[in-house]
Amino acid sequence: MDQQNRPPRKPAPAKRITLPRARKPAEIREIFGRFQAANPEPKGELESVNAFTLLVAVVLSAQATDAGVNKATRKLFAIADTPEKMLALGEETVREHIKTIGLYRNKAKNVIALSEKLIAEFGGEVPTTREALESLPGVGRKTANVVLNIAFGEITHAVDTHVFRVANRLRIAPGRNVLQVEIGLEKAVPPEFGRHAHHWLILHGRYTCKALRPECARCIQNDLCDSPDKRIT
Repeated sequence: MDQQNRPPRKPAPAKRITLPRARKPAEIREIFGRFQAANPEPKGELESVNAFTLLVAVVLSAQATDAGVNKATRKLFAIADTPEKMLALGEETVREHIKTIGLYRNKAKNVIALSEKLIAEFGGEVPTTREALESLPGVGRKTANVVLNIAFGEITHAVDTHVFRVANRLRIAPGRNVLQVEIGLEKAVPPEFGRHAHHWLILHGRYTCKALRPECARCIQNDLCDSPDKRIT
């Protein structure tokens, strides 16, 4: 057959990733029991003085480090810790304060826009429902979950890259995407550990169960971990 008339090849089917089997409840309880024993009251590393500044800090933290956000927001929050004060500063001044953070132009625009909406629709208060939070400019599901958990004490599971990695490696809530992992954590995490679960997972992923070079030798879950990423040295 002439190559020019040859029918186009069908694309190869995408490989389906086989997820590991989730752990048994007793094993998951043991994992979180160890986290709790090692760090009974874990804290988020973003600095804030109230629910509004927490909301702004989390919005600014997208594709940025907590340390970088904290460095930029200390002076900002000292003069603007309410939506009214933030709006009075104006977008240009906010931009100047956060210009060391990635995507700062768009983030400054969102901070001003969400401040306007908080004043216009919520009486200047940070709303306490996920739906209302997600209606704010720059606020997605993960941001809403962080605010609900830290500011309002709800059991939510904000899945960032660290939580996603640890939940899969330790087989707490295997998933192909962040929503699958979040739903899996809601089902798997015992209620008594729910309030702090995502903090433990974030901190573990940030400082021990790292993406490229996990520090397995000092991991408190080492004997339970059977991840193919485990480093045996």
